[in-house]
Amino acid sequence: MRGAKGLGWGILGVLSLILLWEGYKLVGPAEGVVVGDDGSAGSGTILLPRTHERAMPHVWDMAARLFESTSGGDSPPLIVSVANAALLTLGIAALGLVIGVTVGMALGLVMQRWRLAEWGLLPWIIVSQTVPLIAFAPVINSIGNQIDRGGTPWPQWLSVAVIASYLAFFPVAVGALRGLESPDRIHLDLMKSYAAGYRTTLLKLRLPASVPHLLPALRLGAANAVLGVVVAEVSIGMRGGLGRMLIQLAGQASGDPAAPWGPIFGSVVLGLIAAGSIAVLGVGLKKYRRGEASA
Repeated sequence: MRGAKGLGWGILGVLSLILLWEGYKLVGPAEGVVVGDDGSAGSGTILLPRTHERAMPHVWDMAARLFESTSGGDSPPLIVSVANAALLTLGIAALGLVIGVTVGMALGLVMQRWRLAEWGLLPWIIVSQTVPLIAFAPVINSIGNQIDRGGTPWPQWLSVAVIASYLAFFPVAVGALRGLESPDRIHLDLMKSYAAGYRTTLLKLRLPASVPHLLPALRLGAANAVLGVVVAEVSIGMRGGLGRMLIQLAGQASGDPAAPWGPIFGSVVLGLIAAGSIAVLGVGLKKYRRGEASA
């Protein structure tokens, strides 16, 4: 019943978004609402978006475009091209998530074990997320190219995976720290009364107690990994993924406004798949999920 209720709310949310989109397109001005327009090109500030067909196609036009040829001729339908690009993006995101979880868990363990490490590392972990990813991605790509030229193979997709892990590690590190510190004092004292060492306490108490905090953090990390891959593909121009496809189709949007929405929908679906995979993992950890924190 709980799962069915969540699914129902999700469907209702999608329908509400569609109604909002079509409702605004119906009543909104074709050229939007511009303030401070003096007649010169580029003047004024747009307060409300345009609603003409090139800027805001109908939802059913976007859906129909998925089953049309990607670029004309004998090219496959757009939905097939999006699916092929999504597979590459999903694979890189999975690798980025693995790297991010490994780094995040390691940082969480170190910060929980030594209070001085928490004081020194946590502020920098938080500050790291203020760096714009679109500026950080070319730096990582440049470092990867230097490593590759130095004789060590470093494919471009590995740079993208590292960039994705940069977004994924943060919620995992914070969630791991909070979860590992969540056991009550009385439970820790009980482990001490059994003469349990740090390793036994970690495996038998702290890690199981951290599950309600780790699962929401992993869901956020998985979605962030997908976002990181798409943005990195756009920033460094890696071919084959959803990010590159989005840029290519956006360049043709003036004549085919519904096409860029294909890879956008693909990115949304990938985010749901990534978060859903963590939900499947949570099924096997059901007995540890009492009092689970919200994502």
